[in-house]
Amino acid sequence: MPASDALSFLMAWTLAPFRMGSVTPSSPSLAALMTREIGPDIGPVLELGPGTGPFTRALLQRGVRESDLTLVESDPDFASLLNRRFPAARIIEMDAVGLRHLPLFDGPVVGAVVSGLPFRLISPRKSSAILEGVFASLRPGAALYQFTFGRRCPFDQSVLERLDLEAVRIGGTFRNFPPATVYRVSRIKSLSTYDWRFA
Repeated sequence: MPASDALSFLMAWTLAPFRMGSVTPSSPSLAALMTREIGPDIGPVLELGPGTGPFTRALLQRGVRESDLTLVESDPDFASLLNRRFPAARIIEMDAVGLRHLPLFDGPVVGAVVSGLPFRLISPRKSSAILEGVFASLRPGAALYQFTFGRRCPFDQSVLERLDLEAVRIGGTFRNFPPATVYRVSRIKSLSTYDWRFA
């Protein structure tokens, strides 16, 4: 991790600790875990709160095309940095809660969402609004990947139930500060759409 990234992150955290959620960028170990189920044929990928871009770099290493990336970042300094580092990606400077009312895609076409947002610090109401916007853009079978510090799921169960979503822990890493756990969030298969032949 470049020292300048760590310094930029620390300064941003000092100004808005509840928006950042961490004093350091995510480690390569966490970035690898967050993106391990995403490959070059996934199609459009949406990233929320990319910060300095550790998950973005990991997605590119997985073979995802830079032009297939849409990065939603609310911090203007980070958005400017991302524009310089990933010129072929689409960078949107906005709060992710706006996804509910401002669709970024023509229908459910996104193959995966990678989130660096600190959902443990976000209210259930705002979390619900963000998830609604995200899943309106996700195609069937696609998922959102979210990390959290510790082992507890970062989403309130009441929010998941209201949106017919389930969160499954897919792994954790101690090679991050603080140690982190990754969850895959996806739609619950309803009886009307469940097909045992493809289970």
